[in-house]
Amino acid sequence: MKAVKIPNSEHPITIEPNRSHVRITVAGSVVADTTRALTLRESDYPPVQYIPRDDVDMSLLERSDNQSYCPYKGDAAYYSIAIGGGRAKNAVWTYEAPYDAVAEIKEHLAFYPDRVDSIEQTPTG
Repeated sequence: MKAVKIPNSEHPITIEPNRSHVRITVAGSVVADTTRALTLRESDYPPVQYIPRDDVDMSLLERSDNQSYCPYKGDAAYYSIAIGGGRAKNAVWTYEAPYDAVAEIKEHLAFYPDRVDSIEQTPTG
């Protein structure tokens, strides 16, 4: 049985709306474009942008067999970005059934910054 951990003061996780316009590009194509990203901050890791599935061009993604597990968030599934070549293999992850503590990231995708061309954030309004 997998260990389940609850975020706490020693390992905090916060999720809040990102007020910026977030655009992710690979090989000159826009893969994601949203004003509805969620910024997840976990412990001392860099912040991660979780993009609503509806704002991602899913036709550019291919589900991979890769999986991982986070005791704070649950099981992660992965996608590769077809147009990105080998560098974009397993470039995207998602928690399809996240634990209650991070339930907001359900139906969202996250991208490894070093496996895409850019993750641009432009302030809105």
